[in-house]
Order: sequence, then C-alpha cells, then structure tokens
Amino acid sequence: MSTSESVPTDLVIGDDGLARPPWAASSDLLRAYYDSEWGMPVTDERGVFERLSLEAFQSGLAWSTILAKRPRFREAFADFDPDAVAAFGPADHERLMNDAGIVRNRAKITATIGNAQAAVRLREDGGLADLVWSFRPETTPAPRSMAELPTQTPESVAMAKALKKRGFSFVGPTTAYALMSAIGLVDLHLVGSHRRGCSGLWD
Repeated sequence: MSTSESVPTDLVIGDDGLARPPWAASSDLLRAYYDSEWGMPVTDERGVFERLSLEAFQSGLAWSTILAKRPRFREAFADFDPDAVAAFGPADHERLMNDAGIVRNRAKITATIGNAQAAVRLREDGGLADLVWSFRPETTPAPRSMAELPTQTPESVAMAKALKKRGFSFVGPTTAYALMSAIGLVDLHLVGSHRRGCSGLWD
C-alpha cells in the first residue's frame, strides 16, 4: 500500500486537535454526540428501543434534526419506556400529532407505538436487545473515507426481516444498519478518527 493510500481521507481536525468525519465536525451538538455516544454499546431494552425509534423517525431527514429534537421526543414518548408507549391510545396519538417539538409523521408515530407493543411481546422470546445483538457480525468494516461506508449489509437485511416478522415496522435494512452502527454492533468510525475502537468490542 502506498503512503497516499494509507492516509485516511474525509477527516476533519478540530480545534481540539482531534480527527472526526465531516458530519461530526459540523456542529457542537453533533460533535458531542459523536464524541460521547455514537458507536458505544447499548444493550438494554429501553436504550435499543429509543435508538430504533429515532432511526425510524430520521428516515428521509437529517440526523441533526432528530438529535436536536431528542429531548422533546423523550418527553413525548415517556422516555421511550416500551411499556408506557405500548399503552398509548388514540388520544396520545393525536397529542403527538399536535406536538411541534417532534417529527409529526402519522405513519412513524403509529409505527413507534406498534413497535413498543412488539418489544413487549418479544420479551417472551429473549427481548429486543438480545434479538438485535444476535446480528452482530464477525468482523466490522474499516472505512477510510465516507464513500467506503456501507448503508446495509447481509446482517442488517436479516435483522430487518427478523424484526418485521415479530411485528416491527419502519425497520428496513438501511435503518437496521444505522441502528447497528449507533449502538456499537459495528464500528463505522473512519480509520484515523479519535473514536475508532471506542466501543471496546472491535480492534
């Protein structure tokens, strides 16, 4: 490999001297999320349900939009407690549709409530977190540029299929892979980023 090929691209050196991908260097909010959360293992039911829900709401939108609204999402959806959200009725649905602090998409709201109900049912078969983590691949990508980042993999396709079979919706292969990267099943930090390997699960 030549020297030019070994140098990671698409990294931005911040004023703190640390290397990040462009999206993580574009705002203080995204930088804080990247530095402290993205790619760190999340293995509890509520945490996985929250991130699955937010990834579904993000579909078609910028992640920065969802992240900025996350505090209000948490308030509106009972801190993403599956039992509480599973009990939401028509009045809650309309309350959410009238809440300007979240993404008011009827299909996504309906899906989130239905997914909470599916998560509660799934406890009889090991639970949401165990199901999601069962799709952790044997290896993780080692992208050196944004162009090398995959958007879905055989594991995310299989995960989406398994979740849909158990009653989840708005969980296609791309959303499933975004979830995998967000909660540490894969390490999509670019080689050379100061966060590469932060989960402790991958070399």
